[in-house]
Amino acid sequence: MTAITIRKLPEGAKQRLRMRAAAHGRSMEAEARDILVTALDEPRRVDLSWIDQLMSAAEVYDGDEGVSLDIPEREPARTADLAPESLQ
Repeated sequence: MTAITIRKLPEGAKQRLRMRAAAHGRSMEAEARDILVTALDEPRRVDLSWIDQLMSAAEVYDGDEGVSLDIPEREPARTADLAPESLQ
């Protein structure tokens, strides 16, 4: 086994580690080891952008063709009436 030293922990981190270790009935070293091993063993979460998520969904739902959406026709924008009497 190898050993490491961790310097410059944020304020209160050592105290929180001590409290967490006590709650689990083990030493601070054993608690830190468990935290590191657990964090490193978890499968990496892939943060997809919303575009990647949309493209992934399109592949699942509609193969390589993309997603077919029924888009309603749009109406032209209304002109703003800025006459003083219309603002009341």
